[in-house]
Amino acid sequence: MTGESLPVSGDPRATRPAVFVGAAHYRRPSYGHNHPLAIPRVALAFDVIKAYNALTAAEFVRSRAASVAELTAFHTRAYVDAVKRSEAFGRVRAQDRARHQLGTLENPYFPGLFYTPALATGGSLLAAEAVLAGRHAFSPAGGMHHAAPDQARGFCYFNDVVLAILRLREAGLRVLYLDIDAHHGDGVEAAFWEDTRVMTVSLHMDTAYAYPFQGGALTDEGGPSARGFALNVPLPRAIHDAEYRVVFEALWEPIVQRFRPDAVVLQTGTDALWADPLGRFCLSTSGFLGIVERVIATGLPVLATGGGGYHPLVLARAWTGVWALLSGRVLPVALPPEASAALRAVGWGEDEDEPYYEGLFTSRLEPREERPVRPEIHALARAVSRHVQGARRAWAS
Repeated sequence: MTGESLPVSGDPRATRPAVFVGAAHYRRPSYGHNHPLAIPRVALAFDVIKAYNALTAAEFVRSRAASVAELTAFHTRAYVDAVKRSEAFGRVRAQDRARHQLGTLENPYFPGLFYTPALATGGSLLAAEAVLAGRHAFSPAGGMHHAAPDQARGFCYFNDVVLAILRLREAGLRVLYLDIDAHHGDGVEAAFWEDTRVMTVSLHMDTAYAYPFQGGALTDEGGPSARGFALNVPLPRAIHDAEYRVVFEALWEPIVQRFRPDAVVLQTGTDALWADPLGRFCLSTSGFLGIVERVIATGLPVLATGGGGYHPLVLARAWTGVWALLSGRVLPVALPPEASAALRAVGWGEDEDEPYYEGLFTSRLEPREERPVRPEIHALARAVSRHVQGARRAWAS
């Protein structure tokens, strides 16, 4: 990685109280074997945060499983029953696989098929309650943005993001959803296409090589319609920090100023980071956290969720930074010995021959990428700016 500047790790003078929603259950394996999500994620991030002594008992909220009644505020009863039935029977029936996309290679059966995603959803609902109380909240097990009302999609069983936003909307809040996962937040966008008091913004991999393939172009269902508001920005392969910032700055402040949200829901999938095996971007952890910092700087309460992320070491370091920013802590860049030990204990060796590998155990950040911005990125930023400027009157209504 190149460049020298690092983002601020947190500013206790400019933050709200924050809560971290977690559970011991996340130490259990899920998704079976040979699945991209069959890796330590939430528990590992928790261990790194605790190694920094950066989480108090008062900040920790124990998650709970969402009830069937809560889940069916978005999902169909037939789908919720199918997930429960699969967990109870220890397998997925053929008809449920065909109708609900359960028990596939993408969305496999595993013990706890109902309880684990219900727990993540309950965690995001608790995070929404914290936001309603004026706090920031981090629900790292959440961010399952692909799940549809009647189907599992893209490793996602229950759409905790939709249900958390519905809770905020129920309280009368105007919500801005920003998705910086490398994949399009299609399930969230579809859920609120009819709601003019929710705006969804997704910066994701260009659909020429991204998965899932539903990500719209900038103007393909990518702006205000008579029904709702959404902005999709497909980004090209190998986009780096300086380029991502150019695009982000073209949209963020104008949208915040014109849409006037009461709260921000931020999906922080880390598959946009440079070492992720399923991503195609070149964002550094510093650049990624710089975007999170800009979101928090709006002064609005922020509900941050997890999301994608398939490199456990990079993910844990990045989510530690997300929590530091939300909770207003300034953390050293050097990892404490306990954090290094927790990361090494994972046994992740997919990129152990790379020159950066040992640095993953000594530092939680890499410097920002400050390479030149490609002409096509400048052109994309101008297109985004024109789109936002043309739509801002409708967004303000």
